[in-house]
Amino acid sequence: MKDQIEVKHVIVTAVQHVKRMRGGAQSHLMRCSNGKFYVVKFRNNPQGLKILANEFMFSNIAKTVGLSVPSPAIVNVNAWLVEHTPELNIWLPLAVPVPCESGLQYGSEYAIDPVTGRVWDWVSAETLVNVRNRSEFAGILVLDKWMCNLDCRQVVFWRKNVERKYSASFIDHGYCFGADDWQFRDIVLRGAFPRNEVYRDITGWGSFDPWLSELEDLDENLIWNAVSCTPPLWYRSNWSALEQLTETLIRRRGKVRELLEQFRDSQRQPFPRWGQPQTMWRNRSDEEPRLKNAAVG
Repeated sequence: MKDQIEVKHVIVTAVQHVKRMRGGAQSHLMRCSNGKFYVVKFRNNPQGLKILANEFMFSNIAKTVGLSVPSPAIVNVNAWLVEHTPELNIWLPLAVPVPCESGLQYGSEYAIDPVTGRVWDWVSAETLVNVRNRSEFAGILVLDKWMCNLDCRQVVFWRKNVERKYSASFIDHGYCFGADDWQFRDIVLRGAFPRNEVYRDITGWGSFDPWLSELEDLDENLIWNAVSCTPPLWYRSNWSALEQLTETLIRRRGKVRELLEQFRDSQRQPFPRWGQPQTMWRNRSDEEPRLKNAAVG
């Protein structure tokens, strides 16, 4: 485990709107001043202000323990760009669209530069065998249960144009910590990927390492360091609420195995090979998969 959680405050400026993304947060894909593309979530999104803080905190911790989540950034969207981009708006139920707020927003780096590769939000069961990092589905499940993700686990799959194998990138963490109200209400079937194929390699507690063991031994000062660097604007500068959330996370380190057991023993039966020898799942099919273009946020 690293001696400290290194949080780099990447601050960029949005320079071009690319397209609206799918999803309840109504995010937008934007090209930024560093030449990279970011999926940007705005402070006045329909899911609540704190989902920006949730995304930022989850991503920082997940990247530190080696999971494949997009690099987070603080994206400055100036008022001129909003004013001159009609597509930069938020649609609310039974109301006219309102402009996206200007100022500091949350951005997650797009999985791959559109020039060099492609991104999909769905792949066939046969294709999952070609996902390089599918073992990480066990690791992200550990974090989703620890941080009380009330959504299903969202993933996109990407590859470079010259490659055959795919990589998974774990996205959309806004509903962690109970979403906008920061109330931890554990629900057995939430926080998991909806398809059991990704869990076929899980045969016991060892399948969750190194992530589970490192989490249980994680120094609480490291958690404080990762959480406290969140821009105060994204949680209404309510330090006492942030402090309470952090203390809850520290206590919950010892509860993760119980939460995983509840999921394991649920009627979904996600780990059919529990107790069997640990071998990686293989599929005989290596054909070009059926794919859907991704446009999620």
